Amino acid sequence: MRFRRNIGYGALCLSLACSFSAYAADYDLVIKNGRVIDPETMLDAVLNVGIKDGMIVKITPDDIKGSKTIDASKHVVAPGFIDTHFHALDGLSLKLAALDGVTTGMDLEAGAIHVAKWYAEKDKGWPLNYGTGVSQEMTRMRVHDTEIDTSKPNDATTVFELRGKSMQDGTPGWSVSRSSKEQLNQILEYLDEEFRQGALGLSSTVGYMTQGVTTYEMFKSQEAAARYGRFTGAHVRFHGNPSNPEGPLGFSEIFANAIALDAPLNLNHNNEYGWWENEEKLQAAREQGYNVWSEYYPYTAASTAISAEFFHPDKFKVLSGGLPYEEVIFDPVQNKFLTQAEWEKTSKEHPDRSIFAFNRKRDEWLPFWLRMPHMIVASDAMWSGKGIDSWDLNPTEYVGHPRTAGTRGKVLSKARELGVPLMFTIAQMSYWPAKHLGDTGLESMKMRGRLQEGKVADITIFDPLTVKDNATYTMGEQGLPTSGIPYVIVSGVPVVNKGVFDLSVKPGKSIRFPVEAKGKFKPVTVESWSEQHVIRSISIDAGGLAKP
Repeated sequence: MRFRRNIGYGALCLSLACSFSAYAADYDLVIKNGRVIDPETMLDAVLNVGIKDGMIVKITPDDIKGSKTIDASKHVVAPGFIDTHFHALDGLSLKLAALDGVTTGMDLEAGAIHVAKWYAEKDKGWPLNYGTGVSQEMTRMRVHDTEIDTSKPNDATTVFELRGKSMQDGTPGWSVSRSSKEQLNQILEYLDEEFRQGALGLSSTVGYMTQGVTTYEMFKSQEAAARYGRFTGAHVRFHGNPSNPEGPLGFSEIFANAIALDAPLNLNHNNEYGWWENEEKLQAAREQGYNVWSEYYPYTAASTAISAEFFHPDKFKVLSGGLPYEEVIFDPVQNKFLTQAEWEKTSKEHPDRSIFAFNRKRDEWLPFWLRMPHMIVASDAMWSGKGIDSWDLNPTEYVGHPRTAGTRGKVLSKARELGVPLMFTIAQMSYWPAKHLGDTGLESMKMRGRLQEGKVADITIFDPLTVKDNATYTMGEQGLPTSGIPYVIVSGVPVVNKGVFDLSVKPGKSIRFPVEAKGKFKPVTVESWSEQHVIRSISIDAGGLAKP
């Protein structure tokens, strides 16, 4: 993708059908004097934007008027930031993400189960645009941990609790149990129904299920998504393993499946050992026309449940590259690094607690990620644990990873520091997520991630010279909001106004595929497999070959 700073005034007017005469209209909202940037058309110019009925209807150098006006002088007017790895689904965490510039937050890694009911709850009113994939992990719970009540629309905010409950009988079936043919078919049938109901893709945390999910189950699960043209987003097998060949093999598994199925693929947080090999393969596949991409977030530490299987002593030495627990695992509740004994005690008493796992190599790798085409910014934003009604809590009360509050601010400030073109950074945060999802057939993403006439007015306005993250790993600072983003607009409505989150408005829209009338489930049987993959035999008389 080639970038240029600006386009000529004549070309600008042709592309936007500008009028040289004064133009006045009754717009709901006008954004004036902002530096409008659109990575798809390469537009970069100071213009005025007219919004009506939630849509961008005019982009022009002429003076226009509206019921409300925002003066965006010395600010960038960009397509709203789209986060495809978004677990910030309670009040406080979502507010922090909005203050960081997010207009659309979709959980396409952990996902949800009973997605129709999940969407129905959000449809009652939500500040940001929302969407979800179907959770492979929680779907396996429905089959392998039947002692757990999974009848409700669970998502990332409850998955750690479900993991804890699965341990009560001594066996976390979702993680370690291999599926029989009957169980595999039940899982695939559940997945198929979720896709029929509009789930955006297969959300796989196979990295937490390395023992339980066979390679064949992974292939068939991706195939279930591919029947609907849906993508797979995966926290891959062996994620975080700092050795070769284990590190890249987890990606190679889902990548080979995607290529064989000609199916879309998103590699979740490609910010561990072997990322360079993965990116090289993804670029080669895109050159051949495959819809494949990856994501990163700009932090040294990861965050996950303290009881995750790769923290257990028999696996931790490999994960950490030989480092001791006290140099890797940080508990934000106790506000300290944990020794192995402290980890064992805390993980037993609080198996659902989120902790940080540090990898110092990420600091060396970040400059490459900031300049990597089609490597999108996806925060892996974590919920606060304070409940859905925690909107009014002070950001200092947030306990968790600073990526929830600071991902976009950190990316913008680091890119500025390293001289990365602003057009490129906005593409990573807005255009490329929308482009790849739109290419799966998702119409609502074809209308977002662009700053163009006729597109949805999801817009983030920020100061390119001062925008920065403020959240840190320190208790009390983990939720400090990003500064330099005064306005965040969803469907033409400011949800962040002069730097203040406005809960009185809930303009968020559902990001979802249409519900289909019929499912596409195909059970796995020996007979159907043989019919598809083996040549037919012929019936002959036992002695027939001896006859003249």
